[in-house]
Amino acid sequence: MGGYKVLLVDDEKLLLDSLEIILSLNNMEITGKANDGKEALQLLEEKEVDCDIALVDLNMKGMGGTELIKIMKERFSHVKILVLTTFYDDKYITEAIAGGADGYLLKDSGKDMILGAITQILNGITVLDQKVMARLAELMAGNSGASGKQENVSYDISEELTGREKEICALMVDGLTNKQIADRLYISEGTVKNYISNIYDKTGIHDRVKLIVELKK
Repeated sequence: MGGYKVLLVDDEKLLLDSLEIILSLNNMEITGKANDGKEALQLLEEKEVDCDIALVDLNMKGMGGTELIKIMKERFSHVKILVLTTFYDDKYITEAIAGGADGYLLKDSGKDMILGAITQILNGITVLDQKVMARLAELMAGNSGASGKQENVSYDISEELTGREKEICALMVDGLTNKQIADRLYISEGTVKNYISNIYDKTGIHDRVKLIVELKK
């Protein structure tokens, strides 16, 4: 782990300072700190701050996180975005994910979870807090129930999935990380990644969150 350039966006100074210390001690470079979305955009556009990933709060004075995420994904598509917030209600979750957030953690997740999420996201893996994943699953189940569909996971999006691939899909829907899936199935994390890559190819969906949403329909 290390060598990543990070932009921090939050209106809580204490949290900004704490994150800066934690990430710096883990060989990450804090290239900018902003108190709201507008200031973050100024850093990126006017001061040409370079970063690999931005840690973004959602509820801030001035420009909030959901608006910032949409603009960043349009103008700085190479920058990954990890939402780090205290909120996980329906509006925040759906707007952040729809806007293009690459991960969504709650602020009480702990140092190791945050550090792990940054690494996973920069390796192309979407990371969602288990509470957020559970809420997202409830939302999708509710939508399915309203339309008269079964609320159980459906694998009709691809008849080509093997039994093991379907098993992994079910665990992904339950909110398990790749490591947790590997531990549950007694296989290596690398093998899980290979299975998920095959699932992406077979379904034509190359985003973890979008895949889970489809599986819940």
